[in-house]
Amino acid sequence: MIIEAIFHAKYETGQHEVDFQRDDIVAFASELNVRLPKNLGDLLYTFRYRADLPASILEKAPTGKTWIIRPAGRSKYRFVLVSDAPLTPNPNLAVTKIPDSTPGMIAKYAFGDEQAVLARVRYNRLVDIFLGIACYSLQNHLRTTVPGMGQVETDEIYVGVDKGGCQYVVPVQAKGGKDKLNRVQIEQDIALCADKLPSLLCRPVGTQLMEDDLVALFEFEQEEDGLKVISEKHYQLVPPHAVTPEDLARYRRRLSEGPGRV
Repeated sequence: MIIEAIFHAKYETGQHEVDFQRDDIVAFASELNVRLPKNLGDLLYTFRYRADLPASILEKAPTGKTWIIRPAGRSKYRFVLVSDAPLTPNPNLAVTKIPDSTPGMIAKYAFGDEQAVLARVRYNRLVDIFLGIACYSLQNHLRTTVPGMGQVETDEIYVGVDKGGCQYVVPVQAKGGKDKLNRVQIEQDIALCADKLPSLLCRPVGTQLMEDDLVALFEFEQEEDGLKVISEKHYQLVPPHAVTPEDLARYRRRLSEGPGRV
């Protein structure tokens, strides 16, 4: 109700961006006689990363577009109109089997949240396999500030190097359970890397746990008209003996048909 009231009070027909501040939440809660949440950040976090914006806001977007909330500085935010392209795994994409290297103790006690996804990705070197470079985990849950955005947080940061010596920074966003990848978080990862590690080539990655042992990985690129997926692969973590000769023959055929198929 509060977010809805802020948008409609500030929106004018034809606008692609609508600015507001954290103080607006307090002001509109008082005006609506609505009890404020204990943590104002939770309200914004919900609509930025977990829940759809109210229908009355989404109805103001033309066909093929949708509204999201982006940070616009310290305690400042912005409703922005973007392409309505969900970041969800393609159900028709081929699956590649990977021998599962997750330690037994981790597999036994892991939860289904993003930390469990990150652990399985890390132990199985899935970022290395996906990007084709040697990658090393630098830091988990890096929380910092970025000019023009305010506070941002990424799930994990890798650094990497290829056979030619080129060095990379790979921010990773992970989702498990019913949570879905969010374009705002990916955009923040790109901005974070540009600000903190500008000498490294940024290759932003998202990973989504589709089933218990099936993981989707995406690589993104920021273009003029928004965030785009440039690569997607699905990896199934299996016991070593489950990778059959038929599987290996199929993977060799993919390789012979071109590096983009692997």
